[in-house]
Amino acid sequence: MAYRGTIILFFLVSLFLANSNQVLSTQPCRPSDIVITQSRTNKVVEGKPEYVVSIRNACKCAQSKVVVRCYGLSSVESVDSRAIRAVDGERCMLGGGRPISKGTPLKFKYAWMTPQDFPVISSTIHC
Repeated sequence: MAYRGTIILFFLVSLFLANSNQVLSTQPCRPSDIVITQSRTNKVVEGKPEYVVSIRNACKCAQSKVVVRCYGLSSVESVDSRAIRAVDGERCMLGGGRPISKGTPLKFKYAWMTPQDFPVISSTIHC
């Protein structure tokens, strides 16, 4: 009888651990779900091409405090600080830290000699 109880207990613990690992390792969103694309607008500002940047969240959960690498965001035209602002000489915060939800892209324009990269460094996920 004790042997049977031990087997049932072992089975239940194994089932619990298997489900726990699955739940813990499955994240519905990642910072890489923030998709950043850019293209030229065909406008030239002070001899520099203008680019429009579009940021969208490909995940069902909102992500806030999205930080990208921007190295100060160089531009010869003013950039909408509600969309992107420098945090320091290397990083920028998107959307003032407000949540970016799926289906509500964030956009801004800048003009510089070459397009800049904006890799996502971090975000806070809200599910």
